[in-house]
Amino acid sequence: MSIEFFMPMIPPTATHQEKKWRVVKGKPVSYDPPEVAAARSKLIAHLARHKPDRPLEGGVCLLVKWCFPRGKHKNGAYRTTRPDTDNLQKLLKDCMTAVGFWKDDAQVASETCEKFWAEVPGIYVRAEELKED
Repeated sequence: MSIEFFMPMIPPTATHQEKKWRVVKGKPVSYDPPEVAAARSKLIAHLARHKPDRPLEGGVCLLVKWCFPRGKHKNGAYRTTRPDTDNLQKLLKDCMTAVGFWKDDAQVASETCEKFWAEVPGIYVRAEELKED
């Protein structure tokens, strides 16, 4: 099975890396600051429209293209500034897990992630089950 879609939006730049910590009853507890919680909610709302009929099974190949508003940059030029792709991907995969694209994001065995400046901002996603031999 394969899923492919584009979510037109201004991609969130708050990432999973920005988690905060507080002490509750003497133990450290993590929490999302407001900007990360907003990014999580935005991603979940957009992803829910593309939820597969059943979760992907086995290994998954994931391709994501983050398209940020280009401003003064050339359309299609790589974005080489923050946020880092690994931090963007972590929050996206956590949200995809929450929505039900797969049971566990550990299933993602092959991953390609790119960041661009784009005339049409958004996030392109292609996820497909890897063929087992």
